Amino acid sequence: MLSRTADHLFWMSRYTERAENTARMLNVHHETSLLPQSAAVSQYGWQGVLSISELLPAYSRLHGEITPQGVMDFMVKDENNPSSIITCLKAARENARAVRGTLTTEVWETLNQTWLECTRMLKRGAFDKDPGEFFEWVKFRSHLSRGVTLGTMLQDEAFHFLRMGTFLERADNTARLLDVKFHAVQSDFFGAASERDQEYDFYHWSAILRSVSGFEVYRKVYRDVIKPERVAELLMLREDMPRSLHHCMSEVVGNLRHVSANPKDETLSRAGKLRADLRYGHIDDILATGLHAFLTQFLDRVNQLGAHISRNFLMPALA
Repeated sequence: MLSRTADHLFWMSRYTERAENTARMLNVHHETSLLPQSAAVSQYGWQGVLSISELLPAYSRLHGEITPQGVMDFMVKDENNPSSIITCLKAARENARAVRGTLTTEVWETLNQTWLECTRMLKRGAFDKDPGEFFEWVKFRSHLSRGVTLGTMLQDEAFHFLRMGTFLERADNTARLLDVKFHAVQSDFFGAASERDQEYDFYHWSAILRSVSGFEVYRKVYRDVIKPERVAELLMLREDMPRSLHHCMSEVVGNLRHVSANPKDETLSRAGKLRADLRYGHIDDILATGLHAFLTQFLDRVNQLGAHISRNFLMPALA
């Protein structure tokens, strides 16, 4: 496969996944902001939304004070924000258009229609009228895109680059979410003293789980009250959780194997080591040595892995 084609496919799926992740994060924050809370707590939460995507400096330069509506507009409608939903859907569509001949008609039409319908919805004020419904629509279109890809595309190299992009982006997002949200609670993360703090803990951790469709999964797996250490374990170490770090890295390794000519390729080796740390890791050891340090190192290694994938498979060869 031409490296330029692989590059478009890889980033097409990453942008689609990024739009969904942003919608998930904003939807949960929008819902929790309706709960009784102080202005300071509310502002800290919206600041966290920007911190997850490393967009706090960019937002501050453009808008100054952090407000719920300001953050929502910046993360949804601002075409100057490279991580806004509208920008991601446009970028996904443009990458798809560049490799139209590689995609099935169903995949192309799904991405193209998503972009067209999103612009129409924003112009007629559907987002301002009901943000929750808009976010659910973005999630549904992302699910539809993945389903159509799985159901119609030949599982060749093009398919594997699409899947690789999806899960690398998802791993990055889940790690950022966990890192920011664990730091948002000014406690030791192992239970709160007062009844009020316990109530806040429940809503805080359940919101994290809901943002990755993990609330019902948590109840099924642990059948217990929500505990921070188990939230971390579920979203990091369980391979059977679709949005966990372990599951994402297993998918990346599996798809890398299909496109790597050399089983000892350095890129594949890096991905395999990252997955091994998650497969054989224990949450007690990770928490004892520092969750923030672990996640920061994980994000650095994921970024390095992405750079290696780009250099080895995606960058067009210079003449």
